[in-house]
Amino acid sequence: MTDEWLGDALLPSIAALPKGSGIVFRHYSLDAVERQKLFLAVSKVARQNRHILVIGGASFAAPALRAAGKHGRVRGAITAPVHSLREARAAERAGARLLFVSPIFATRSHPHAAVLGRVRFGLLIHNLKLPVVALGGMNAARARGLQSMKIYGWAGISALAVTF
Repeated sequence: MTDEWLGDALLPSIAALPKGSGIVFRHYSLDAVERQKLFLAVSKVARQNRHILVIGGASFAAPALRAAGKHGRVRGAITAPVHSLREARAAERAGARLLFVSPIFATRSHPHAAVLGRVRFGLLIHNLKLPVVALGGMNAARARGLQSMKIYGWAGISALAVTF
């Protein structure tokens, strides 16, 4: 997940991800011109490292930007954010192929959000048909602790950032 607070660490962090990682480009606060410019820079690094790149947000889906698809709560998005069973079912009906379920743990990017915790996360994903990526306060150790729940993978912002 990209985020504005990564600043100058964004591109080095993307380059440092394991080959073939997935990236959800967010940066919702930027105006359209700046967002497109940054997306193109991220796209270049993503291609160099064989990462999959999707664009977050309903208002930013220019076909010329060569993303693998859209992320969001819109019809046609291939990945979707999910915080409840209701949202998961809506994402399934809208055609999503991968769900980002969050927040599992407390997270700096959404400090006031109610966390699911391991038990509610497990109950939420138990009967889902789509693959689930755990998000929110995640790191490698926490992801290992969720493997018995058959998560597809895990995502983060600060856990994956390159620091200078």
